Amino acid sequence: MADYLVFQLYGPMAAWGDIAVGEYRPSFAHPSKSAIIGLLAAALGIRRDEEERQRSLTEACSFAVRVDAMGSLLRDYHTAQVPSAKKGITHYTRRSELAVENLNTILSSRDYRCDAAYTIAIRLRKDAAYGAQMLSEKLRKPDFILYLGRKSCPLALPLQPKVVQATNFKEALETVSFANDALPGVLTSSQVSVYWENGAEGGYESDHVVSRRDEPLSRKRWQFSERRENYASIRKEG
Repeated sequence: MADYLVFQLYGPMAAWGDIAVGEYRPSFAHPSKSAIIGLLAAALGIRRDEEERQRSLTEACSFAVRVDAMGSLLRDYHTAQVPSAKKGITHYTRRSELAVENLNTILSSRDYRCDAAYTIAIRLRKDAAYGAQMLSEKLRKPDFILYLGRKSCPLALPLQPKVVQATNFKEALETVSFANDALPGVLTSSQVSVYWENGAEGGYESDHVVSRRDEPLSRKRWQFSERRENYASIRKEG
């Protein structure tokens, strides 16, 4: 038996970044590891430029996600102003970009998931700097504002974090379910999808393995490595 941190995510919009090239910013259908680690880091007050603390948190966590409601796709089409690329000049903030004269206008589109609901389970290494109970408390009273992938995607329900003892992710996830009256018309599917990190004890029979480039390497340089996770489709009970 081990301690698992379990919590829920729901909002009118969410964005789980996929590989982005050019002006198109897609969203995966379920939370990326970088998004979950970012959420935990924000709760703990770890800044993006604190590379060592970010790396320590990433290496300490393995996670699983149950997609309780897939939601629907929303594609936002808009224009944005950007400076011309110049050798030797790097803009680290949007404020820095907008301070440049003679900005260019580009077309941009971004994907969101609307009315999607997820249950997350986190398992920490025994030598992790942060315990499950401490993370649970910080999710209730975070140091920084929490959001669902992008700042324009606020939470619409409390995370309701709790620490449970379980032998695998399946047992941990089964301890939590959304109340139907809290999300009328959202939890309509009789099937749910579950994803868990390859090599972790899932407790489910894997249907197949998918690859995602969402393992954080550097928050400052926006670098990510490839990660593999198992997938299973299961029927909801009750």
